[in-house]
Amino acid sequence: MIKLVINGEIYELNASAEMPILWAIRDIIGLTGTKYGCGKGVCGSCNILLDGYPVRSCVTPISQAVGKEIITIEGVGNENKYLQQAWQELNVPQCGYCQPGQLVSALALLNSNPKPSDQEIDSAMSGNICRCGTYVRIKKAIHMAAELNSED
Repeated sequence: MIKLVINGEIYELNASAEMPILWAIRDIIGLTGTKYGCGKGVCGSCNILLDGYPVRSCVTPISQAVGKEIITIEGVGNENKYLQQAWQELNVPQCGYCQPGQLVSALALLNSNPKPSDQEIDSAMSGNICRCGTYVRIKKAIHMAAELNSED
């Protein structure tokens, strides 16, 4: 039995240690917000946080997550109440498919750098591909969330 801590809850899984975390999260646990995109660790749609760092869950085996804290899109609101608010107010998503990975990466950025510059946002978010091209709105939303956090 493998134990994982996801969004503050402990889950016991009967799964192979080599199974990608993505499938454990979606198919076994039932948290379907994390998306399958390319399956090769390139697009960022499947990003989760592993001890605060964004990782591609489609290529990361469960064994690398044991004993670490996992945050998925379902846990973003518990970690930063302003990110999703900024995303909504600025109408960031177009198709929305990449947005769980985008939000998780933005959370990691703001946790490590509460007031990032445009260049720091570009650098931190560069691994997340958005086919709809909402990058400008994503950047504005990150700035808005940073501002709201600093006022809080």
